[in-house]
Amino acid sequence: MIPGKETESRIEAALLEYPQPQSALLAVLHLLQAERGYIADEDIEYAARRVDVPVAHVAGVVSFYTMFRRKPPGRHHLQMCRTLSCQLRGCREILAHLRTRLGIAEGEVTPDGRFSLVTVECLGSCDTAPMMRVNDDYHEGLTIERLDALLDSMK
Repeated sequence: MIPGKETESRIEAALLEYPQPQSALLAVLHLLQAERGYIADEDIEYAARRVDVPVAHVAGVVSFYTMFRRKPPGRHHLQMCRTLSCQLRGCREILAHLRTRLGIAEGEVTPDGRFSLVTVECLGSCDTAPMMRVNDDYHEGLTIERLDALLDSMK
């Protein structure tokens, strides 16, 4: 992928913020994902060239962090937190309800492309568990009823 002019400009700015280009890898990957919606193989190659590291290194970083997607997400990307606080407060039941209601498993996208579902490690909102991130928005203190209302509101 050749990033658009705005993304390329932001990548240049990110590279200038770090004394070593390798240190900007996460920032570059975030910018590429923001433009495409996920990280494709060609994005990995592009990032490797830009920060001067092997392609295998970038591929390892992308596969390690759950915030990077390797395939296109649904229009509403649901990230259910699965860490201890959320588990103690019912995330397993909410996740089971999500799987049933959407008819997909974790890592899948609904056939209409409307929803994608993943579980992630801590989203940093333990005091309001259980919680889920939908695209860039946090939804906290979830119950089955609140979840259903949220899903119904998403067109």
